[in-house]
Amino acid sequence: MINVIGLGYIGLPTALMLATHGIKVIGTDYNNELVSELNEGNITFSEEGLDELLQSALEKGIKFTTAYQSVDTYIISVPTPYDKISKKIDPSFVIEAVKSVLKVCNVNATLVIESTVSPGTIDKYIRPIIEKEGLVIGEDINIVHAPERIIPGNMLYELINNNRTIGADNKMVGERIASYYKSFCKGKIVVTNIRTAEMTKVVENTFRAVNIAFANELLKICRVDDLDVYEIINICNMHPRVNILQPGPGVGGHCISVDPWFLVGDYPSTAKLVNTSMKINDSMPDHVLYRIHQIMKCNNIDDIGRIGLYGLTYKEDVDDCRESPTLQLLESQERHLAPGLKVFDPYVKDDIVKNQYHDFKNFINDIDMVVIMVGHKHLLENMEVLSNKIVLDTRLVCNNLNAYHL
Repeated sequence: MINVIGLGYIGLPTALMLATHGIKVIGTDYNNELVSELNEGNITFSEEGLDELLQSALEKGIKFTTAYQSVDTYIISVPTPYDKISKKIDPSFVIEAVKSVLKVCNVNATLVIESTVSPGTIDKYIRPIIEKEGLVIGEDINIVHAPERIIPGNMLYELINNNRTIGADNKMVGERIASYYKSFCKGKIVVTNIRTAEMTKVVENTFRAVNIAFANELLKICRVDDLDVYEIINICNMHPRVNILQPGPGVGGHCISVDPWFLVGDYPSTAKLVNTSMKINDSMPDHVLYRIHQIMKCNNIDDIGRIGLYGLTYKEDVDDCRESPTLQLLESQERHLAPGLKVFDPYVKDDIVKNQYHDFKNFINDIDMVVIMVGHKHLLENMEVLSNKIVLDTRLVCNNLNAYHL
C-alpha cells in the first residue's frame, strides 16, 4: 500500500492514477474539508477528466484521511514555496511531512519525495532529520526523489505520457519505485541519483523561464522603436534553427515562476543569466500597467475603475491562480495607484481580489476597456462582446479585433 501525502494539484492526480491501476492507496491531507469532499466523491479543483478518475478510484477502494498511515511506501507531494527575499526554498512543508511519516512508518519504508526541491535539499534537510531519529538510511529507511512533470489543464495526459526521473541512493530501490509509476506511465522512466534528479527538474523549468525572458525582453526592445515584435518573431521563426516563444504579461504557476529562483538562491554568484531572466519576467505585470496607462491617455479615459482585467488564473482553462501575472499586477497597482481595476475570471468562483465580478455581462457593461490577461476558451467563444470596447490583448488571441498589444 502507498500513502500519498498532500492531495493538491500533484498529489491527488497521482494518488488516483495509482489507485486505478491496481495499487492500494490511501491519501492523506491535513485539510479536513478537502478529505471529506474527496471521500464523498467531489473533486476539489477543476481539471478535465479528474472527476471520472476520482469515481473510478473510489470504486477501486481508495480512501482519504487526515492521518498518516503505517505502510512501506510514501509519496510526499506537499508545497515547496520560496522566500521572495532570499530566493531560497522553504522546505518546511516537506520537513514536517517527513517527521510525521517517521512516527508511523514501517521498518525499511521508502519515502518518495515528489515535491520540487532545490538541488541539495534532501542532503541538507531530509537526511539529517532521519539520522537524528537514529535511523540508518538504506537499511532502516530509503529516500527517493521523483519530481513531478505535469501542468494544470493537461495533468492526466501528461501523467500517463510524460517521461519521468527517479532519483535514489540504491538503484534497486529506484527501480522498485519506478515499477509503481510504470503501472500507468507510458513515458520513459530514468533512474539516477538524488542530486541529479533534483537538478534536472529545476533546470527544465529554468530553461523555459530563460526562453520566455528573451521573448519578453525582445518585446520591450521593439516597443522602444514602435516595431511589431510579433511579426519579427514570426519571421525569425521561419529559420529552421530558431524557435522564439511569444511574449506575455508575465509568468505564473508553481513551476516556471518559482523553480529557477532556487538556482539563484543557492548559486547567487554564478546564476547570473537565470537571475536576470527572472527579473525580466517579473517585470512584465508592471509593463502591462504601463501600457494600460498609455492606452488610457490615448483614449481620454481618466477613471481606472473603467478598466477590466479578464483572467485571474496563471494559464488558460484552469482554476489555478498561483503566482498569476494578474495577481502580480494587482499587487503592483495597489503599491502605486488607487485600487480600482475590475476583474473577472470564469474559472475562479470565490472572491480572492477586490472588485472581482462573477457575472461576465455585468463585468463587460461596467468597463470601457478590457485587458486580456488569460486566453480562456470562454472569452474566445464570447469575443463579439468586445467589439465596442477598447482592448489590450496581452495573449494575442484577438485575431479579428483592432486591439492594442504589449
